[in-house]
Amino acid sequence: MSYQVLARKWRPKSFEALVGQEHVVRALTNALQQQRLHHAYLFTGTRGVGKTTLSRILAKSLNCETGISAHPCGQCAACVAIDKGSFLDYVEMDAASNRGVEDMTSLLEKAIYAPTQGRYKVYMLDEVHQLTGHAFNAMLKTLEEPPAHVKFILATTDPQKVPVTILSRCLQFNLRQMSSSSIAEHLQHVLTEENITFEPVALQLIGRSANGSMRDALSLLDQAIAYGGDSVNEKEVRAMLGAIDQSYLFDLLHTLLSQDGNALLAQARAMEQRAISFDAALNDLANLLHEIAIAQAVPDSIAQDHPERQTLLDIATRMGAEEIQLYYQIALLARRDLGLAPDEFAGFTMALLRMLAFNPGDQKSPARAKSASSGATTPNIEAAVPPRASSALANSQPATRTPASTDPAQPPLQEEAQSKPVPQPIIEPEPQSEADVPPSGVTRSFDGNWRALVDRLKLGLARALAQNCELASFSDDHIEFSVPPTQKHLLGMGYEEKLRSAVEQHFGRKIKMTFSLGGSGNTPAHLMNQEKAALQAQAEDAIHSDGFVRALIKDFGAQIIPSSIKPLQ
Repeated sequence: MSYQVLARKWRPKSFEALVGQEHVVRALTNALQQQRLHHAYLFTGTRGVGKTTLSRILAKSLNCETGISAHPCGQCAACVAIDKGSFLDYVEMDAASNRGVEDMTSLLEKAIYAPTQGRYKVYMLDEVHQLTGHAFNAMLKTLEEPPAHVKFILATTDPQKVPVTILSRCLQFNLRQMSSSSIAEHLQHVLTEENITFEPVALQLIGRSANGSMRDALSLLDQAIAYGGDSVNEKEVRAMLGAIDQSYLFDLLHTLLSQDGNALLAQARAMEQRAISFDAALNDLANLLHEIAIAQAVPDSIAQDHPERQTLLDIATRMGAEEIQLYYQIALLARRDLGLAPDEFAGFTMALLRMLAFNPGDQKSPARAKSASSGATTPNIEAAVPPRASSALANSQPATRTPASTDPAQPPLQEEAQSKPVPQPIIEPEPQSEADVPPSGVTRSFDGNWRALVDRLKLGLARALAQNCELASFSDDHIEFSVPPTQKHLLGMGYEEKLRSAVEQHFGRKIKMTFSLGGSGNTPAHLMNQEKAALQAQAEDAIHSDGFVRALIKDFGAQIIPSSIKPLQ
């Protein structure tokens, strides 16, 4: 007897044996038990998740000689013939190779005749999205008013390409990709029944490599059995999977953490000699960084039987959260731009050198960067100063806001207001605490620094008005403001009363306020914008004058993205 591959031998023959599609099984089981049978079903999902298998089980449920049931006997002539693919009233058609209107017309002409062997004629159209527009139009009338003895089962990996007129006439079921743990569990059952020895970690590796497809997993398992000589162990499965083996990715991360440029390039050359796809390597590296980020944020979410659980947790403790995010972003962008690189090796190594250059947890000087790479050339940053990662920014000292002085002899922060002195009333000493309402009988002073006062007030929505008011004059019990005409919409919205209440609460006394349009525009909002512009200019100057950045621009043609420069707060 010839050998039957595992994917065919272990194809589920009943709803109970189907793995990972419980939501679809439940719906179909209830419909069959209640005899609520639709004339057209649409199964969607990626390859190898069970669309064709589910179609055959449904065909057996409809045509089993014991009656319509969610549990076909599997032994009658109809069930056996459907399993073998020889049942005349069950037709599987590949729409990718029979996509024309002539093919569809021929099928529909046969559909009008009564079944030959079974209770229903069941037509399964695989990859139905491949049909032409005319073929869909030919099918539409039959789907709308089908003969009572015909059932249609449509399957597709791309439901977006199926016309809505077809979708609206079908019951739709989305088959999910299976988790690697579910696949590994099923593979363990298969190997136990086949009396083949195995190591659980090897099955986890196969389950992860199958990308949610049970059929692909069984095919890989067949390959692993042949490779290992009737046994499935971790070492041989890792060797068989080759590029999918993540050990080299862990080595890359360890080398990046140790800042060893020579070793990093040597590992890249070793990958080239092993013919590892650098596109796949960048994709796998991004996936690995995603797993490390999860291990760092939620360690308990990493399964106990994960093949690299301990390694993931170890690296998660050595890497900062910002570092993981930065490396992840670099890997994504490098994969996107791989086709623009001189060759894949250059594109991949440039991504590694970017990671080597930018380390948010350890801002290094140019001299340290050169010594860390043991003589390796300075890496090319090509396109960006990374978020919150720049030696120049880290070492620069941006201007900070000077607190408003409470000494009447010292000038207030508003530089423009100095040219227009305001009267200084005789006031009582200011209490030490400014957070709460003053005790009874105690009042606070006001030195005319409206900008500083606005920062201390609890204003809520009235802050917009306060920040756009220019102090015109003030006394112990009366403050006059000028509001720029461009901000006149802030008046008459109830903000004036809220502002007066907050000021009275702060000073501990009744104060009258008047507002008028005009003024020179010397408002807190204007001053804040000036300060922000000054800080931004200082940050940009620090970046452009930094020796390390200038060397990268000169030697490697690097470019600075102006919008990425932010002053340290």
